[in-house]
Amino acid sequence: MQIGLKPTEGALGPQLFRLLRDRIISADIAPGSRISESEIARFYHVSRQPVREAFFRLADAGLVQVLPQRGTLVKRISVREVTDARFVREAIEADIVRIVAETPDPRTLDELAELIDRQQAADGDTAAFLRLDEAFHHTLARVADKSFAWRIVEEVKSQMDRVRVLSTKYFPTERLVQQHRDILDAIAARDPDAAERAMRNHLQGVLRDLPEIARQVPDYFSEGG
Repeated sequence: MQIGLKPTEGALGPQLFRLLRDRIISADIAPGSRISESEIARFYHVSRQPVREAFFRLADAGLVQVLPQRGTLVKRISVREVTDARFVREAIEADIVRIVAETPDPRTLDELAELIDRQQAADGDTAAFLRLDEAFHHTLARVADKSFAWRIVEEVKSQMDRVRVLSTKYFPTERLVQQHRDILDAIAARDPDAAERAMRNHLQGVLRDLPEIARQVPDYFSEGG
């Protein structure tokens, strides 16, 4: 049986990439761990070819380092890469939320409000909360008709996501829910400036959290940032 893999959902390589990416981001596979093609192939009951493909994509995403003849190393979190990703994401999402706030649709407001309520209800379920958090931001991009911009965000935010997962262990998710409410309130008020400020404050939170997270799990971070 293929664990988590569904042949009916397309090629195995992309599926493995998504599964391994999620496991690395959630720290199920810890930073600094060594993984091998053969071990992963045995675990998921597949040949080594789709595993190799997944490893190369993980390397492109900055999550692993492929070491010929020595296996593959899950990269530790780089503070510089986190701050660079936050810079790119903030620049894109600040403009996205401005667009949405200029002409908010009542259905959009209802959709965002429902996502926030579900985030509140997911307290204690980190995986569910993070999926709903992702849906909130993705919805804004979709409503602003900026799907291409969102794909860029998805490409660069892996390192941020790793820190976001860790932050839920040391900081309450309620503050993130409130930040989403602040964004929604500004959109509902048709105030692009306030919506942008609220989004920037929300995304800059990762910078405020980083020192404490790095203190709690120093082995997860690369030396020198």
